[in-house]
Amino acid sequence: MGMELADIESALGSRFPKFRAKQMYEALYAQRVLEIDKISTLPAAMRQEFSSGALKVDSRHHSYDGTVRYLMGLEDGKSVEAVFMPENGRDTLCISSQVGCPVDCKFCLTALMGLERNLTAGEIIGQVLLIAAEHQLDPHDRQMNIVMMGQGEPLMNLDAVLKATRILIDPNGVGMSERRITISTSGLIPKIDELAQSPVRPKLAISLNASTEEQRVEIMPITKKWHLKELIEACHRYPLRSWEWLTFEYVLLRGVNDTDADALRVRKMLANLKCKVNLIALNPGPGIPFQTPDPDRVESFQEIVKVGMPCFIRKPRGLDIYAACGQLKRMEEGAALISIDTY
Repeated sequence: MGMELADIESALGSRFPKFRAKQMYEALYAQRVLEIDKISTLPAAMRQEFSSGALKVDSRHHSYDGTVRYLMGLEDGKSVEAVFMPENGRDTLCISSQVGCPVDCKFCLTALMGLERNLTAGEIIGQVLLIAAEHQLDPHDRQMNIVMMGQGEPLMNLDAVLKATRILIDPNGVGMSERRITISTSGLIPKIDELAQSPVRPKLAISLNASTEEQRVEIMPITKKWHLKELIEACHRYPLRSWEWLTFEYVLLRGVNDTDADALRVRKMLANLKCKVNLIALNPGPGIPFQTPDPDRVESFQEIVKVGMPCFIRKPRGLDIYAACGQLKRMEEGAALISIDTY
């Protein structure tokens, strides 16, 4: 899991014919046979010798709205979360790129975990394949979107994220489109520039969350290193493809960043970018020192921003199971291990 075709060929070496690597690759990714010993086209010797590295489900939590939050076990005993969100005509998978997160955004429960480690490319794509197998998903039959907005800062694990992306969009692999994969960053400017140079890359979403430098430093300490003005400059030089728009995510915190004046500053700041804005009213959680704004405040903010660019209010999914934006954090509830996500 996580190996590209050339990697599998190298692992098999000269002991097996080269076509066996292609059989294994296509069975894992295109056919989603998650255990090597169940790939019937392979000889018994191969099926006994190799293991897939597929993730295991430690627990599932089902929401009234159809959302399912998964806690998935990793080989070293750690765990990571992913969320399945079915909608009319499409499905969205929110997956993680790290165990925990080092960015320390003050409105996000995942930040309370800190960073435990990066995920491998296999562990990133393994989340997708496990959920696809659980729900019989096939990107050729029904629209499937992947958002790398779960635990972690994807650009801090860019090599693994890009390797997983190559497998996801390979016609002989999972067979998705780059248009259906999005990664979200808190604003690591050098890594945004590095991503821009990749021949294969997901769409880019920026967690903005503030209309001034002072606000952003307060709620996103990463701004002390990567300043807001420089972030917007990086967005201006980012080479969008003909079909592509930048997305800016903005978590609204009552009395902090949700005024009409904030909305006007956001509109002015993003005015010359080909972009859209997603507004997210704070999803609360234990230990978060902010409150959710009233719906009419959110709508007023939207009305001001959408004068200059498309602006949408993101509907929360899975609030009752702690699967909504900003809520992924493993926690104990009685004897049950629960987790809470950040997309």
